[in-house]
Amino acid sequence: MALPSYASPAERIWHYTYLVICVLIFLFLIAPILIVIPLSFNSEPYFTFTEKMLSLDPTGYSTRWYDLLLTFGMNAPEATRDSSWWADAWENAAWIRATKNSLIIGFFATILATALGTLAALGLSKSDMPWRRPIMAILISPMIVPIIITATGLFFFYSSIKISTWGIPYLGIILAHATLGIPFVIITVTATLSGFDHSLTRAAANLGANPRTTFFRVIMPLILPGVISGALFAFVTSFDEVVVVLFVGALDEQTIPRQMWNGIREQISPAILSVATILVIISVLLLATVELLRRRGEKLRGISPQ
Repeated sequence: MALPSYASPAERIWHYTYLVICVLIFLFLIAPILIVIPLSFNSEPYFTFTEKMLSLDPTGYSTRWYDLLLTFGMNAPEATRDSSWWADAWENAAWIRATKNSLIIGFFATILATALGTLAALGLSKSDMPWRRPIMAILISPMIVPIIITATGLFFFYSSIKISTWGIPYLGIILAHATLGIPFVIITVTATLSGFDHSLTRAAANLGANPRTTFFRVIMPLILPGVISGALFAFVTSFDEVVVVLFVGALDEQTIPRQMWNGIREQISPAILSVATILVIISVLLLATVELLRRRGEKLRGISPQ
């Protein structure tokens, strides 16, 4: 907001002081990202800025750590990069295998969390639903309870039902990540339903539409931006989660965060910084998508004139 021309000197001083405070807070929050990104291009195996990097010498920068993400764990990383080389990377490269696991787990956990969270939000949005507030508190508790407590509880629960013997790969992690993602879906869909005009559903019923038709033809198109936003938050939660994976994941269920954790414990390599940079880019793109969907949802509901 621009400062009005009639503002007093004290108001002008506070205005610019407020802007400086906001900039300092913003820099404090993104400082780790600003450090990680250039360090991922370090040509030396260090986690610090070298003299060549500080002097902007081109030889001090390299993409070798990004290349290591493709070659680490391969049988023949030095071979000619033909179709057989890429097949070797796809099957044996540790980071690619972790990426595939993260995508598989994130996809199914997001589908499950979105479906259950949307159904819960639809029920909680009804004013005549009994015990609505206690149920809401219970459903969003995985977002409030420390993750170590949730992981420990899931570990003992899975051990008691012997879920590892069911023969379904990734099942334990998918259910756990869906549990963590459901609160985000509930919150975003509930916020979307707060501005929903329920007279539309009554009008659809008066015109002869059954509940299923009303949901898919009237309700779902209007709340779809909120549903997609919740799904993106659930996917990011699954994609970045490491504590639960350490407790309930099998040895062959390495995700990207778990692979990063193992890399920090076993061998310190700037390849971890490369992965962190890629994850930051993905997170920024997803958050930008969420913001676009939020504005579209407001436009559909007539909240925003733009």
